[in-house]
Amino acid sequence: MYNAFWDHLKEQLLSTPPDFTCALELLREVKENRLKSEIEEALDMDLLKQEAEHGALDVPHLSNYILSLMTLLCAPVRDEAVKKLESITDPVQLLRGIFHVLGLMKMDMVNYTIQSLRPYLQEHSTQYERAKFQELLDKQPNLLDYTTKWLTKAAEDLTTPYLSSPDLPSSSSIMACSFPNGEDSDSDLPRPTMVLYQGYLNLLHWDSGNEEFPETLLMDRLRLQEMGSHLHQLTILASVLLVARSFSGKVLFNSPEFVDKLKCITKALTEEFNSRPEDAMLSVSEQVSQEIHHGLKDMGLTALSSENTASLMGQLQNIAKKDNCVRSIVDQRIRLFLKCCLVRGMHDSLLHFPGGLMLIEGELADLGWKFVNLMRHNQQVFSPYYAEILKNIVPPAQAQETEVEPSW
Repeated sequence: MYNAFWDHLKEQLLSTPPDFTCALELLREVKENRLKSEIEEALDMDLLKQEAEHGALDVPHLSNYILSLMTLLCAPVRDEAVKKLESITDPVQLLRGIFHVLGLMKMDMVNYTIQSLRPYLQEHSTQYERAKFQELLDKQPNLLDYTTKWLTKAAEDLTTPYLSSPDLPSSSSIMACSFPNGEDSDSDLPRPTMVLYQGYLNLLHWDSGNEEFPETLLMDRLRLQEMGSHLHQLTILASVLLVARSFSGKVLFNSPEFVDKLKCITKALTEEFNSRPEDAMLSVSEQVSQEIHHGLKDMGLTALSSENTASLMGQLQNIAKKDNCVRSIVDQRIRLFLKCCLVRGMHDSLLHFPGGLMLIEGELADLGWKFVNLMRHNQQVFSPYYAEILKNIVPPAQAQETEVEPSW
């Protein structure tokens, strides 16, 4: 094996064009071994102890050596932090700064290691979870009953109206994930996959009192409930911002500071929205109208008339109603965005961010990442079970394929 390695290296270097893969790996090992020897020689603790006892310890020289070593080893993002340490003359502050940056470098290495191992860890996790679930399924043949009901309901939702109001689009139009260029993202996806994605979206609006939660998602139930709660909060927040902007104009809302202030106020006042929606929105309407009044005044703009102020407060208070038009449309657009995240991935979805939601882009993108990552893992683990169930739900003529594979 020893000779075979060097023969392989020779073949690589003699190939056309030359392959330097093994050669670079050898150079890396040489560098690491040499660097280790240099560090042990420069920081010989016995020698440093003797120098200290005789008052001959050169602290500035050691500090400079450590800083140059940190510059060599740290990630590029830490270069500026190390450079700032070079200007510190107080030895206590310098040592404190060195250990702080060393801590950051250690975390950089940990994160890099985790990132490198993540594909292998995910693959092992997928296989492990699927094997454990299969063991339970062998003992309880009816373990997938709730999962079957969940997917059956998702298939029905794709073909039946989502809301009874004639002014609102049907479920099929809500779930159609199209982009400005007219391209339909559903056109190249198998019907079973779209049913599964509809099922995932339904989980964000799951009745907390409904015990028939899909067996394949029981481990994720709490996280999905948290995401559903967050989605509801974003719906209320975006609705408030849209109504407020329609009265105050674009000039005021072009100020990030003003928008952030309204966000903080709305989030704080709507913490008890679920238990007291009318009271919460009454407080929001009063505070937001005052902030708009002061904001317009500070910018030298015309203040809202008493009639417009009353209308603004009335529309904000109406957001407490579940059938509020603004709230319903915002909810649909948020779910459309999350559905596009499942279908097209986060990158394309962020490039085609839905209109009217730009004011909560950061918050919604964060929710999208969490939701997609969680559902991606679930789909990878349980795709064989979903495919088997969906064979009996989706007519063969509508199913372009039987496997439910991740599309990311």
